[in-house]
Amino acid sequence: MRKVFKSKRGFTLIEMVLVIAIIVILAAVLVMSISTYLNRAKNAASSLKDHNDSISYVTYEIIDEADM
Repeated sequence: MRKVFKSKRGFTLIEMVLVIAIIVILAAVLVMSISTYLNRAKNAASSLKDHNDSISYVTYEIIDEADM
C-alpha cells in the first residue's frame, strides 16, 4: 500500500539559514556605506569650521585695524 504524503507548509532549515545569511550580508554592506557617509560628513564639517575660523580671524583683523 502506498503512503500519500501531505504537502508540508513552512521553510526548511537550509532556506532559513540562507535568508539569514543574505540579511547579514546586506546589513554589513549598509553599515559600511553609512560609515563612509558619516566620515565624509565629518570631514566636510571640519573643513567648513576651519574656513569659518579663518574668515572670523580676517574679519577681526580688519575691525581691529579700523579701530586704530
